[in-house]
Amino acid sequence: MTEPIEFDTERLRLRQWCAADREPFAALNADPDVMAFFPASLTRAESDALVDRCQALIAERGWGFWAVETSSAREFIGFAGLHTPAPDLPCSPCVEVGWRLAAKHWGRGFATEAARGALRVGFERLGLLEIVSFTPLGNLRSRAVMERLGMQYAKETFEHPAIPVGHGLRKHCLYRLSRERWRATGT
Repeated sequence: MTEPIEFDTERLRLRQWCAADREPFAALNADPDVMAFFPASLTRAESDALVDRCQALIAERGWGFWAVETSSAREFIGFAGLHTPAPDLPCSPCVEVGWRLAAKHWGRGFATEAARGALRVGFERLGLLEIVSFTPLGNLRSRAVMERLGMQYAKETFEHPAIPVGHGLRKHCLYRLSRERWRATGT
């Protein structure tokens, strides 16, 4: 067990998960708008299992997909952070930056702000040389966040092995950000 990394950005707190996060996270994971670029929405049991995995990984190594709350109201709004994806992805081994926020919090720059904080942890505290992100080709909102973060489209697509063959979301695009580029761009 490692001491969990928790941190603040200008408007957000990224922290270890708590029991009070489960209900709003389940609502977020059941929202068809939030889950439009996933094969299916999550049941309450699936959502709780995801919280359990996120909590366990943060407890084990100190970092992961953190719960995100607003600094002002301490309102849970979703998750953001770093993750080691499955080894069968073409870009593996790697660390990805990712996020999932409740729809009512979209359009405020929260995803970019939270992900920027996670990148800082990855490059400064964990000493990572590169961080990637990926999403289905049509997820233009997430791709825009990746570009605001200074990530570069790798001009690579791949078939995500966890999504069934023939599914419209199987084809993903890959973005990369090196520590050198991150330092140079000041993002």
